[in-house]
Amino acid sequence: MAVRLALYHTPVLRDEVLTGLITSAGGIYVDATLGGGGHAESILQRLNPPGVLVGLDADSDAIQFATSRLSSYQGRAVLVHSNFRDISVALAQKGIDRVSGILFDLGVSSYQLDEPSRGFSFRTDDRLDMRMDRTQAVDARTIVNQYEERELADVLWMYGEERASRRIAHAIVRHRTHSPLQTTGELTALVKGIVGERFLVKSLARVFQALRIEVNNELMNLESALAQAIAILEPGGRLVVISYHSLEDRIVKDTLKQEAASVQRSGNKLVPDTLLQPKVKILTKKPITATDDESRVNPRSRSAKLRVAEKL
Repeated sequence: MAVRLALYHTPVLRDEVLTGLITSAGGIYVDATLGGGGHAESILQRLNPPGVLVGLDADSDAIQFATSRLSSYQGRAVLVHSNFRDISVALAQKGIDRVSGILFDLGVSSYQLDEPSRGFSFRTDDRLDMRMDRTQAVDARTIVNQYEERELADVLWMYGEERASRRIAHAIVRHRTHSPLQTTGELTALVKGIVGERFLVKSLARVFQALRIEVNNELMNLESALAQAIAILEPGGRLVVISYHSLEDRIVKDTLKQEAASVQRSGNKLVPDTLLQPKVKILTKKPITATDDESRVNPRSRSAKLRVAEKL
């Protein structure tokens, strides 16, 4: 299946990414969320031989498209079909143990949202899917039809922060006693019946986000990938992360804070604090956000928060 360029999003915070990420034009850089290759192409344009870009993505459509897009950088663009949770293994298999910079642009791509067959969006009516890697067995249909009611409600609350999570979960379970939920349209209609028209779009966004995170195990994968990324960076190397919702950003913020700590407080006046060897230096006191101009041109950038850290 050919994947059209128009369906992939414009890279968010492109200039800020390049400024934060690239410290050596001859280094090895990793785009751990390759997508359509927009950020990867921009990085390659800034590099000189022997500079290399390694791109990872769990979505085979992204690998297919980026392979074509980056074909002119043959030998300098190394693309791997892999989830970023396996970043250490993916790089080791390419003989790489240290890199100059790693980029994570988290979340779902515009292509995945806009392609009905992927089942990510409540704006289409197609099979409930939401798998970034379509070789995995569990999809959104599995979750809504097989999870117990309490487990389903917890997913909608923890990953979507949806206030009507328990009522929605109860309605899903009641529905599937007669027939399983099969499509995004069926789920949309069910949520509408619970929350009404006024809050529908926000509730749908939260419900679909929660299911997507659960299907792809996104938050646990992120925690693991960040720890690996920091270990892989060479001294002076940069970690750049763009997040789009509070759950992701909290993990990024807390991880960097923990890895930058020089002391662990005992919490007891009688017990001395423990001195630590910080692994990174945080370069962004507050996250970088899009300018008004970029937000107007590229709506996806409105919720983006970019954080940068340097390996010590």
